Amino acid sequence: MMRHLFMSVALTALMPGAAWAASDCTGPIMACERAMPGSLALLAPGRTATIVVDAGDEPGVARAARDLVADLKAVGGGDVRLGNNASRGASVIAGTLGHSALIDGLVRSGKLDVSGLAGQWEGYVEQVVDNPLPGVARALVIAGADRRGTIFGLYDISAKAGVSPWTWWADVPAQRHPTLYVTAGRVADHPVVKYRGIFINDEEPGFGGWARAKFGGINHLAYEKVFTLLLRSKANFLWPAMWGKSLWEDDPASAPLAQEMGVLLGTSHHEPMQRAQADWKREGRGPWDYSKNGDVLRAFWRKGIERRGKAEDPVTIGMRGDGDEPMTEGTATGLLERIVRDQRQIIADVTKRPAAETPQVWALYKEVQDYYDKGMRVPEDVTLLFADDNWGNIRRLPPLGEHRAGGAGVYYHFDYVGGPRNYKWLDTNAIPRVWQQMRMADQFGAERLWIVNVGDLKPMEYPTSFFLDMAWNPARMDLAAMQAYPVRWATQQFGPAHGAEIGKLLTRYGQLASRRKPELIDATTYGLKNGEWARVLGEWNALDTAARGVEARLPAHLRDAYYELVLHRVQAMTNLHRLYEAVAANRAAAQVGDGAAAERFATAARGYYARDAAIRRRYEVETAGGKWTSMMAQTHIGYTGWQQPDSDVMPALASVAKPLPLPPSTPAPRLALAADAGRAVDGRGISWQRVAGFTAEGAAMVANLASAPVVERPGEDSPHIVYDLNWDRAGPATLGVVAAPGLDVRGGGQHRIAVSVDGGAPVMLDLMAGETEESWGRAVIENRRIATTRLTDLTKGRHRVTLWLVDPEIVVEGITLDPAA
Repeated sequence: MMRHLFMSVALTALMPGAAWAASDCTGPIMACERAMPGSLALLAPGRTATIVVDAGDEPGVARAARDLVADLKAVGGGDVRLGNNASRGASVIAGTLGHSALIDGLVRSGKLDVSGLAGQWEGYVEQVVDNPLPGVARALVIAGADRRGTIFGLYDISAKAGVSPWTWWADVPAQRHPTLYVTAGRVADHPVVKYRGIFINDEEPGFGGWARAKFGGINHLAYEKVFTLLLRSKANFLWPAMWGKSLWEDDPASAPLAQEMGVLLGTSHHEPMQRAQADWKREGRGPWDYSKNGDVLRAFWRKGIERRGKAEDPVTIGMRGDGDEPMTEGTATGLLERIVRDQRQIIADVTKRPAAETPQVWALYKEVQDYYDKGMRVPEDVTLLFADDNWGNIRRLPPLGEHRAGGAGVYYHFDYVGGPRNYKWLDTNAIPRVWQQMRMADQFGAERLWIVNVGDLKPMEYPTSFFLDMAWNPARMDLAAMQAYPVRWATQQFGPAHGAEIGKLLTRYGQLASRRKPELIDATTYGLKNGEWARVLGEWNALDTAARGVEARLPAHLRDAYYELVLHRVQAMTNLHRLYEAVAANRAAAQVGDGAAAERFATAARGYYARDAAIRRRYEVETAGGKWTSMMAQTHIGYTGWQQPDSDVMPALASVAKPLPLPPSTPAPRLALAADAGRAVDGRGISWQRVAGFTAEGAAMVANLASAPVVERPGEDSPHIVYDLNWDRAGPATLGVVAAPGLDVRGGGQHRIAVSVDGGAPVMLDLMAGETEESWGRAVIENRRIATTRLTDLTKGRHRVTLWLVDPEIVVEGITLDPAA
């Protein structure tokens, strides 16, 4: 049976813009190893492949075309060349409408179908065309509505041919195929979310130390790699590193390079008017206080807009305090409104166009959302950038039915510095949760700008891919596509022979890692007496064994990529759990006077602490020829508060002579049922969806659509889940509903579900009732919320518990039942 390239997979519902390659390879514009009826030979031994780009097209298009040449050489190992209008022969013709005489001529002749493409932001068409040029029988034609459309089309062919977007950033080798054919037909695509990007943040000591070692600093050489990754991922937007850094001033070549390549630059949520915080530290005079220093600030901001020039870059407006702090105590709405008016006047003055013609973003981050909640509004053309709580739970979304010219977006986090604790070291972002939150954002209409804080970028490759792929067209990333994503993404990196088993490893890692951030783990996180430590560590040990087994079966040329993308995170987290379990066992042995056991566990703990450094050394020194120096330098052992320790600290060990106190053991629930253990009943236009592997414990149940109307009077035909259970005693009991730690995105301050027992009236439970900083902190630390109700006299025997949907954005993870105290 003919094999097909999974890379052509760049997946109808997943990797944007490419078609899913069916096993018979009959879909349009798929890359296949063997000829199919009507297919175009792209690579073949002894044949020269020529990529033709009009000399008058945009510079970024020429760059992407050169990358496609290099990619096809890496895939086929043959002769691939870059040509121009005068070149004889062509395998691929690429260009931008209105900027390429070749493309415009094919359109005029009727040979190239660009229907619906003109004016389509970043849209592109891929089509096999007969007789496109004299002496050329057939060629693959890529036409972009604008320069990024053409660029994305070119990189789409690279991905289909077998080159991952992470080819440089994760050392993923091209999948070698000496012959490559493109099936006939036509595909067209364009993004739904207009601005899609990442924020490199908290970049010290990892990204910053690496860039200084590799490139001499976070300069245009480092950013060129970032820009290329974004474009290969069909993303277009970057908030650059900003801890004491300015992309614009640190290396004057960086911003022009972004403009040339087609990458849009912005500034973060607290850096208005295209000025980095570092710019103010270096150039500012007087306080960062508009009420006291307005003239200086206006002049400072004007330089940012002047420096932006004619770029398309969205401009952050508004103001926070210096150093990413609140601007004032409380809300000074009048002051902030005046700041926005003055900033827009600067924009209009500098651009000599109405301010509405320059894209602008108001980031409703932290306390800035208070201004919005209390009624402050900005002009309709400004994009409202809503934010999560820094822990992956979106705080607010636009009102349903609101249609603003500027639209709305979401600023999301895979990395964070702040309370209740930093999390910067490893990827701990389970894809199902990211999917649920961003699908909700799409359903509420927040689709103008999606940007995610990726910290050092590595090791966030997998969730970053998912976020950007989903942003291309959120509706395509339905439940089935999301659940297929791990295997498909792994297949893109490692090929079809290994994709399925590696995808399963990624899925299981995400489930286990999302239970508790590593910076929050210590010897007291789980109990010894109740078997929690044994169960949790057993799960990590099993995953580690499976991951090492896959490595042993991989060919040598895939092992660097596998370590970076899969094995390192598994080993690092497993070892961390082994360390703290050994510390817990040491302390428990010392408490009961078993000196030999205490010393045995202490020795093991010291060994695991040393092993942590060895794991880092393998990543930075032994992998990819030492390419990733400093990238794993982030401290992660020994936190005592929200801020990181200066260096990793060996946890305190106990002896019989110096025992350490143990926390009280927490009893497990008497009875616990998984979310999907019940019978889901749809109603009122709302359906339930089972999301497998949502947590380490199992599936979750989510409502579709999350933006459906609130069910204020649950009962009868409203959506519900019925659980049948047996209870082994009589008397009072406590019923608990376990949910994801979501927030009220509608602005009502509630997150509700209702429960009834044995046909009784539904009782409303609010998971955010009495919300405080402390209760929120508990929720994000434990990655769940629990609401309880007391049952005064539950009889022994069978009972029926019904959960009634109230707020559709809630995510049900299970129910618990315990004897009441």
